[in-house]
Amino acid sequence: MGLICAGSVKRYLGLCKMNAKNTEPIIETKDLTIRFGGHVAVDHVNFQMQLFTLKSIIGPNGAGKTTFFNMLTGQYKPTEGQVFLKGQDITNLSPADRTRLGMGRSFQLTNIFPMLSVLENVRVAIQSREGFGLNFWKSYLHFSDAEDEAYELLQEVLLDEKWSATSAELTHGEKRKLEIAILLALKPEILFLDEPTAGMGQEEVPAILEILQRIKEARDRTLLLVEHKMDMIMSLSDTIMVLQEGRIIADGEPDEIYRSEAVQEAYLGGGTTRE
Repeated sequence: MGLICAGSVKRYLGLCKMNAKNTEPIIETKDLTIRFGGHVAVDHVNFQMQLFTLKSIIGPNGAGKTTFFNMLTGQYKPTEGQVFLKGQDITNLSPADRTRLGMGRSFQLTNIFPMLSVLENVRVAIQSREGFGLNFWKSYLHFSDAEDEAYELLQEVLLDEKWSATSAELTHGEKRKLEIAILLALKPEILFLDEPTAGMGQEEVPAILEILQRIKEARDRTLLLVEHKMDMIMSLSDTIMVLQEGRIIADGEPDEIYRSEAVQEAYLGGGTTRE
């Protein structure tokens, strides 16, 4: 062990304690399974994710990625198995209850108020977090702190120049940025992002990549992505889990996944057509 000055002992011990805690998974599944009739969409998946990391889930069409995602976030109830958040069994909790515990989820389709301004969309999320909700009877001046925080979040997602625009005026890529800002406004511990670049033109993808990289580098949030763009996944992820026909065929660091013969076979051979 290196030499530590006396004034740094408390901070050092605090870091050791934090790092020890970080070895425990923030989210975990045990034998997670779901059947639709006779079809097993997700088959006894044992999954772990560490605090303040970025993990991606990939796999060919029909691999069960979004179905697994939906069980983590509460949209689907598993046929078998359990979901744990920080050691607590949340298998039977609703999506709203999971949100209150710190899970924030985006969808493949954007979910914003189209007639509100960009800033108002984020401000409303902050008001909701603080228990004020959407209040049309009060002037925005009553929410000046929320306005300031909303603008800072728009800067974080590279959307501050569009703060006054109506959300309906945004491009698809800009709407995805806004959705990320709304998620951040809720201050979740884990961000669940379902294909954050879905439907985007190639010219819009780098901006989303930059935003996700910034969030990752801050190391104060945990991110879980479902994404099809392999180059994006390889450059961003700390670890990657690969599903095929509802089962894990690989789980490890990007280099390990890139070299995996099982993963190459899964993508070259394709999969079933049902997600």
